[in-house]
Amino acid sequence: MNLKEKHKKLIKKEAYRLGFDYVGVSKAEFLEEDAPRLEKYLKNNLHGKMSYMENHFDKRLDPRLLVDDAKTVISFLINYFPEKKQNKNSPKIAKYAYGQDYHLVIRQKLNELLEFINVEIGEVSGRGFVDSAPILDKAWAKKSGLGWVGKNGNLIHKKSGSFFFIAELILDLELPSDGPVTDHCGTCTACIDECPTEAIIEPMVVDGSKCISYFTIELKEAIPKSAQGKFDNWMFGCDICQDVCPWNRHSKPHNEPLFNPHPDLLSMTQKDWDEINQETFSKLFSKSAVKRTKLSGLKRNISFLKNIK
Repeated sequence: MNLKEKHKKLIKKEAYRLGFDYVGVSKAEFLEEDAPRLEKYLKNNLHGKMSYMENHFDKRLDPRLLVDDAKTVISFLINYFPEKKQNKNSPKIAKYAYGQDYHLVIRQKLNELLEFINVEIGEVSGRGFVDSAPILDKAWAKKSGLGWVGKNGNLIHKKSGSFFFIAELILDLELPSDGPVTDHCGTCTACIDECPTEAIIEPMVVDGSKCISYFTIELKEAIPKSAQGKFDNWMFGCDICQDVCPWNRHSKPHNEPLFNPHPDLLSMTQKDWDEINQETFSKLFSKSAVKRTKLSGLKRNISFLKNIK
């Protein structure tokens, strides 16, 4: 085993110790295959009013513009599939938002890993990313062999499904790459067939402006009447295209205590949500990604659900 292989093995071992479930490595280079896809996506306005996606086009496609002299992109998956789920009769939030804000939890792990690399390997310049900078995380995870991009646009791992957060560490340290894996969606169209807003307009192309997650999180104005009756009781995000995916039959509960929900969240009833106030909202979501929509946004979504029943 040469030195670069030893470094990769050492980094992966520490990443697993820190709680990451899967780790893959790829060469930091321009994402040539993804450039025309991203350009077409933006040109067709499939990002709706998420104007931030129009920014930093070049940086999204080339990690060397994010980290000087970048040589390697390490991609990480960390499971968030919950052991217990919400009351079936209450408005629903996406499973990724059950626990503490994943940005903060994962960023801490990446910082610790980067510190470990500097101590054990030597001075390495790098930067961690957790869904918060112009980087195509699914493209890099795919490139590093952590799965394939399914017809619902999510990364799917053959052994564990798609209920994962994706993160990256871009380093100026050269490491051997892990090769990509093959696509295993086959002829299945469950995600396309079951999406109530018909947001998956073709395999691997999701019209963000039609997605329930977009309406309930990203859209800051009134939800259009054209979406009435199509939300299946989702008030924050949506998991339908993942819930119906056959590969998620393999999903197992995560091992990260910080992703566990506040105990009261699982027992909240329709009446509780109808009467939610700032005190309850803060108690449930003070450290959660749900706080992004604020109480006013959540109440808007709950009201929208009530009006369409």
